[in-house]
Amino acid sequence: MTETARGTAGPTTSVWAAPAKLTLSLRITGVRADGYHLLESEMVTLDLADTLVVDDIPSGAADGVPGLTVETEWPRGAAGWRDLELGPDADNLVTRALAATGRTARVRLVKRIPPGAGLGGGSADAAAVLRWAGCTDLAVAASLGADVPFCVTGGRALVTGIGEVLHRQPFEERSFVLLLPPFGVDTAAVYRAWDAMAADGRLPDPGTVTNELEAAALATEPRLLPWRHALEEVTGRAARLAGSGSTWFVEGTPSELGLVGQAWLTSGGLRAPLVSTRTSPAVG
Repeated sequence: MTETARGTAGPTTSVWAAPAKLTLSLRITGVRADGYHLLESEMVTLDLADTLVVDDIPSGAADGVPGLTVETEWPRGAAGWRDLELGPDADNLVTRALAATGRTARVRLVKRIPPGAGLGGGSADAAAVLRWAGCTDLAVAASLGADVPFCVTGGRALVTGIGEVLHRQPFEERSFVLLLPPFGVDTAAVYRAWDAMAADGRLPDPGTVTNELEAAALATEPRLLPWRHALEEVTGRAARLAGSGSTWFVEGTPSELGLVGQAWLTSGGLRAPLVSTRTSPAVG
């Protein structure tokens, strides 16, 4: 985080990183009466991150007009790869996090984590706002989304409950290559599909998968499957789904995976960037 004061009468600008989270394993342990799913999941943060430029607007500041602007710097400079597809500002997790902390600010959000990718981009952005506001209340974080409590500090943790219970784990340096398909996946729709498949007895044996949402994600968004095959074919390794998707990933560096110089994969006339990432330590 960096900060530049603009004087006592006006806003103060600070810059905050919002690292992506990667779900290395995910097991659904139950469903609460209110419909929320109980999880047991290992999560890590990555060096792929959004950036928030926050102008704090003090009470009574003459030049302070709150608002949210969003720009994109997609990985690999992926112009024409996919649209931003964000909803109204009032529903954005940045705006909601500001409201939850009672703070007023003008925010410029630079998106590098695609929405609907299973990488916790919106949650990471909300967590950055909470860090900026000095809010450490995990109940506030959980009220914004299941991934927000982990994203507030990041690093590596075993996450349980609906995401609000964090069991910190020692940091490990690991490398991954992400494949980012040119579409997002609706997380709520994937959980609905999981519920339906569980009720019908159509879920795979939990002992055979590392991500128990994968089958439901494939049922919800069949376009995922060709991209998994494409990544497995080029690396020779089994690809894993990040959360509810749409990102597929394999562990290793581009050199280890035979991907040096390869920036894209193609399927059905479309292309998806390959992004090399590393784990990052806790941020707060």
